[in-house]
Amino acid sequence: MIKFIKITLIVLISLLISVFALWISFTVATREVYLDADKLIKSEETITFYDDFGNEITSASLKRKAKSVELKKLDKNTINAFIASEDKSFYDHKGLNYKRMLKALYKNIVSGSFKEGASTISQQLIKNTHLTGDKTIRRKLKEIRLTKQLEKKYGKDEILEMYLNTIYFGHNCYGLESAAEFYFDKNAEDLNVEESATLAGLLISPNNFSPFKHPDKCLKRRNIVLKAMKDCAFLSQKDYETALKSPIQVAEPSSHSDNSGYLSAVFDELDEKDINFYSLSEGCKIYTYLQPELQKTVENIENQCDGAYIITSKNGGVNAFKSSIGNSKRQPGSTVKPILVYGPAIEEKILYPFTQIDDAKTDYNGYCPENNDKKFHGKVTISECIKKSYNIPAVKTLNSLTLDKCEKYANSLNLHIADEDKNLALALGGMKYGLNLKELTDCYSVFNNNGYFSPSSFIKKITKNNGDVIYENTRKGKKVFSSGTCSLMNEMLIETAKTGTARKLNEFDYDVACKTGTCGNESGNTDAYAISYTSEHAIGVWQGDKNNKRLKVTGGNECCDCIKTILKTLYRNSVPKKLDTESGTKTVGIDLNDYENGKIILADEISPIANVKYVKVSDGAVPKEVSEKFSRPVISKPEISVENDRVKLHLCQTEYYSYIINRATNGKKTVIYDGKWPDTFIDKPTNGNYVYSVQPYYSYGKEKHFGEEIFLPPVFIGGSGSLQNDLPDIIHKDWLNL
Repeated sequence: MIKFIKITLIVLISLLISVFALWISFTVATREVYLDADKLIKSEETITFYDDFGNEITSASLKRKAKSVELKKLDKNTINAFIASEDKSFYDHKGLNYKRMLKALYKNIVSGSFKEGASTISQQLIKNTHLTGDKTIRRKLKEIRLTKQLEKKYGKDEILEMYLNTIYFGHNCYGLESAAEFYFDKNAEDLNVEESATLAGLLISPNNFSPFKHPDKCLKRRNIVLKAMKDCAFLSQKDYETALKSPIQVAEPSSHSDNSGYLSAVFDELDEKDINFYSLSEGCKIYTYLQPELQKTVENIENQCDGAYIITSKNGGVNAFKSSIGNSKRQPGSTVKPILVYGPAIEEKILYPFTQIDDAKTDYNGYCPENNDKKFHGKVTISECIKKSYNIPAVKTLNSLTLDKCEKYANSLNLHIADEDKNLALALGGMKYGLNLKELTDCYSVFNNNGYFSPSSFIKKITKNNGDVIYENTRKGKKVFSSGTCSLMNEMLIETAKTGTARKLNEFDYDVACKTGTCGNESGNTDAYAISYTSEHAIGVWQGDKNNKRLKVTGGNECCDCIKTILKTLYRNSVPKKLDTESGTKTVGIDLNDYENGKIILADEISPIANVKYVKVSDGAVPKEVSEKFSRPVISKPEISVENDRVKLHLCQTEYYSYIINRATNGKKTVIYDGKWPDTFIDKPTNGNYVYSVQPYYSYGKEKHFGEEIFLPPVFIGGSGSLQNDLPDIIHKDWLNL
């Protein structure tokens, strides 16, 4: 009994000491933390934008207007959406949900991280307005102290109202009123249940669940919020089912200045950064790569349909951007051929630009690709396939490359291949979700950047008004293609801009590479592209209809016209350097005769010039097999026949070779011919038994390179004349050894 009492006392004392230690730690960690009422109210601060030259973009320097909502004016479903989604017991706890905190603490201990936050609405308000985004124990202790102070000073409705007026919804929207206007073009008090659930669903990650960027994800997230509302009895089963059937209908982003498209993209990129957006609400300076003259050029491009335009510099900055479809993903068509098919195939040493592919009818288990012109073109080189944008060779190449390797390169270019897209139609741009223009143009930038890939950026740097740097773009590229692959691809795409589908760009006296793409059918086209680049810039143009209406636009016509307009502005005062078409390559000679027969073999070093085709290959992809047809000539066995005591020799004539014909009888060997092979060689020997042989040779200067001497069946001349192996067997018997 005494032992039990001692143990109990020790445990109690230990607990008291632990509690006291925690209290001391809490007090020390939070001794200088006080609630600031001014921070709980959205302030009017300025975000100032700067262009690539450091000049202020005056039309974009905006002052935040404190657009606040009053809780009493909001629909109950709007309030309930945030309660159900963020803090179901908001009106029951006193700022802290201890049960959730303990559960989160357990999960964090198990995982060894601070992923689980268990924050109530009161805690979120404090974190967003008073603290940094650091996930540390010290910051959490400060959050707890300030939350308790908040709950003592304000009522629940006041806290919820302040929360709704300061929370960040993405796209530079702080507060519910700002979000309602941006996403739905209405006041917050007019939001319906589906719209309210959509906005509440954004809070977990505005970038990942944006209805403009990821409509499918946004819809799923909204429906999760609706279910939470039903589970909390905020919605009846009937109202819940009705709300589920409603599609997400967002407003068109407004345009108030020439730079609005560019600045909208800036905020899109901002949402993707690991930045505490609440620190930006105090005011900041955002430095961009915008070049006003180029932006004005793309803003002034007139076309009769929807369009998107982007210009990026070699340093990875976006100098101009305009889009009537935002960052929507579209079917990329043939523009994927160089980046997902031919580039990888060259890198994997599967083919060369001069490799010939049979453009003929092909059936892959029922999938029969067709060329745009509905014709077959026989044996065509890869270079010709790219230049003319033939479809069948692209599909054949992807089949040889394999979808797994294609996906590997796609991942290296930050492209996601959906499971349903993993089929051979991918070679022609067949994708469920497609790509946006920025993604596509960024991929082509790898070719003028020596094989290094790095996504382009709108934002160069962000600083607070006091000069503290919040973010700075430090471009780090990853190697995707070798310099040899890039040089070969540059050469082929330059030719495409000269004589291929992008030949409208052949008027420039500097190197322009381009690939076009068009998606559609006989009824019209839905998407048209021209992706072009020089040694200094990459330019992407898309034209089409955002609702997939059929149009007459094509990549080689309207889109290339836009590229021409941009290039003339871009290089009005200077021209870019030549594109690199040599690095990582070497020129080798291959045997022309073998090449014409479908084999790629290095030419014999003594081969005649007329039988050598000089081609460019990557350093690491030089053919290993070397022809010996001239240093060691080889011929098919000649045919021999006897007619009217005349011996005829027949041989498929081989160009460049000479021949020695020997005739042997009675142990004596005589050269009866030395020279170029005639169509038929005829010999008229006297009666007797003869053995003929033929030896090819190739003359290289004063040297003769001999091949193997080929012996023919013996012949007998006498009477009618015949081959000896046609005579009666008795002739061949060895009578002396019987």
